[in-house]
Amino acid sequence: MERCLMIGLALAALCGASTLADARPPTVMNSPGYDARLQESRKALSGTTTAPEPAAPPVTIPKRSKKKLPN
Repeated sequence: MERCLMIGLALAALCGASTLADARPPTVMNSPGYDARLQESRKALSGTTTAPEPAAPPVTIPKRSKKKLPN
């Protein structure tokens, strides 16, 4: 009984400690200059895109049927 209680307390402490963790690295921050350059490069790339060539329709192979035998 005491062992189950200790395992339960350990699991509760582990779950409680994991919720305190920060999900992003500390180096992530907002940078207006970087965001502006990123927007400019995306705008420049969007103007130079070419339309993809349409794919050729698939070639269908005619099915061969069995020859009919005369009665």
